[in-house]
Amino acid sequence: MKRLFVLLVLILLTPFLVGSAAASICIDCHSEITPEIVRDFKSGAMGDDVDCSDCHGFAHSSADTVDKVKMPTHETCGACHAEQDSQYMDGKHSIAWTALFAMPTTKDQPKELMEGQKGCGGCHKMGAKDETGWDEYHYGVVGCDNCHTRHSFSVAEARRPEACMTCHQGFDHAQWEMYSTSKHGVIYLTEGDDWDWSAPLSEAKESYTSPTCQMCHISGGDHKVITSWGFLGVRVEEPDAEWAEDRASVLKSFGVLDADGNPTARFDLIGPAKLARLTMDEWNEPREKMITVCGDCHSEEFARISLEEGDQMLREADRVYAESVETVAALHRDGILPEPDYIDELQSYPYPDVLRFYDQSHTIEEDLWVMWMKYRMRCFQSAFHANADQEQWYGWGPLKETAVKIKSEDKRLRAEAELAEAVGAEGTKETTGTAGAAEGEADAANSPGFGAVVSFASILALFVWLRRGG
Repeated sequence: MKRLFVLLVLILLTPFLVGSAAASICIDCHSEITPEIVRDFKSGAMGDDVDCSDCHGFAHSSADTVDKVKMPTHETCGACHAEQDSQYMDGKHSIAWTALFAMPTTKDQPKELMEGQKGCGGCHKMGAKDETGWDEYHYGVVGCDNCHTRHSFSVAEARRPEACMTCHQGFDHAQWEMYSTSKHGVIYLTEGDDWDWSAPLSEAKESYTSPTCQMCHISGGDHKVITSWGFLGVRVEEPDAEWAEDRASVLKSFGVLDADGNPTARFDLIGPAKLARLTMDEWNEPREKMITVCGDCHSEEFARISLEEGDQMLREADRVYAESVETVAALHRDGILPEPDYIDELQSYPYPDVLRFYDQSHTIEEDLWVMWMKYRMRCFQSAFHANADQEQWYGWGPLKETAVKIKSEDKRLRAEAELAEAVGAEGTKETTGTAGAAEGEADAANSPGFGAVVSFASILALFVWLRRGG
């Protein structure tokens, strides 16, 4: 009986003994091979309670089995953090990888930029996936470590605004520039070192004196990150009739509606990829949540007015942008611009496809996509981030300037086309006149009596010459 009891205890302890041995092997080996990773891991809370094999499996135990190491995914994290993983899957960050490959020219870019994560893929790897799609590169599939950097996985780090800065900055996502130079951001930069970063976000306002990215977008620690307007800044259902008309032009430039205003195959992607809000109810839900968040510091009236001003700036930007879209489309429709080589890939021709980004066929189309991607974005995002300078001089001003450039280019291209047509018509007229004169001469030469006249003239000239000679 005693032996049976001992055997049972050993059986129950076996997983822990194996795990301890595996952990010892991992730490002993990697302390020599990758010492900074080990030091980083031990510095975090997981270093005390989690074994390396919990995330990377048991299959890799030596240099000979390194190809068998398991790369964690968000589901690996979800085994312990089920609530956060579920929230993440409901938010926009989980579909970042899907959204990247929904873009029409992603497939044409160097793999190093996308699957290799040296370009757009470096941020969009935050999306849920279990592989990169490229055998030569299998890193960066977990997603969660975009904010909770491996291997310390610090929650304090993830609560600071700089954790968002890696992706939300620069040409196409300038939220860091908007936030950090706004009044909210300046208060953080001057006072933030005294805040309690170990406190959960639900208790953040007890020490924070200004909002952070996380306080607004991960309020209370909810990992379901989503905004009313989304990346594209569109909602399909639009109660404002004039805005709806401009919105149609905007959606055609995204290849979401065809030239006649009908949904394209791409339309079916924007909903699941959370690139746009399809209904007003879907748009209102995150808006009301944001009103509540703002209400922690401001009155509800002030919050609504401020956010509605941001909506109105997007509406004004859409009016300017839609006019430019129609200008470029008309150039294609009238044959002023030639059909691009990739016309079979265009969902809405003669409308250009700005989701091709920099892979356009003409400089006027390059101006248009920059107008959308850089300036239109700043027109509404700067307003929502309370940054007046970014709004005026990095959004609205360049947007209007680009609209002028597109109008001027339109006039130039049309004038050149008219001149070419006129020169072609005149050339045809001159050719016809020259040919007529030649035909007249030929007819005269072949007419009756023409030879006799020439002979008489020759004899007369000879007679005059002989008289002078005599």
